Amino acid sequence: MTWSTWLLFLSVSLAAAFTPGPGVLMAIATAGTQGPARALYSSAGNAVGVFIVATTAVAGLGLVLKTSALAFGLLKIVGAAYLMYLGIHTWRRAARESAPASTVAPAPLQASRRATFRAGLLVAVSNPKAILFFTAIFPQFMPPDRIDIVRFLMLTSAFIGCTLLSHLFYVAGTAWVKRRVRQSAARTRLARRGVAALFMGMGGFLLMAK
Repeated sequence: MTWSTWLLFLSVSLAAAFTPGPGVLMAIATAGTQGPARALYSSAGNAVGVFIVATTAVAGLGLVLKTSALAFGLLKIVGAAYLMYLGIHTWRRAARESAPASTVAPAPLQASRRATFRAGLLVAVSNPKAILFFTAIFPQFMPPDRIDIVRFLMLTSAFIGCTLLSHLFYVAGTAWVKRRVRQSAARTRLARRGVAALFMGMGGFLLMAK
């Protein structure tokens, strides 16, 4: 692979990674509700999910989704349902953590590290757009007549690195905003409900995807 091809792939990967999507929103939501350190578990789960998606696409299942309306529709429904579940769960958590009588933001309800990791992983593997991305992008950077394992691992690792970099950027931004904005129960509840609405909105948008 030439340097120009490698740099092109990195550019495409960075553009895709930094474009806000379910994985980025999950990292922001986890950092805002449970802290930046806990968001690392969500991002690690997302990275594992991206590797599973890449392997699935290269194995040929991505082509099935690309050519089968039924397969794509089923995965699309699963992904949308999970995003809406996350939205409803986040909305309910905001209501449980509300404290009208206090002017100080309540302590967040901490999900387990395993649950946070699993949520990040499920967000990645339930997104049919991610599989189609790897189905469309990878063939342009892989040998046309065979599967080059070394190149596959190199490209996948680079994409995962870009994904983790984008998550660190958004998590750091979330932590910076939290330090400088005076927290109150009302503002915390409003922010979490805003994140919940974004999750549900992404679920609805995914349902309408062709």
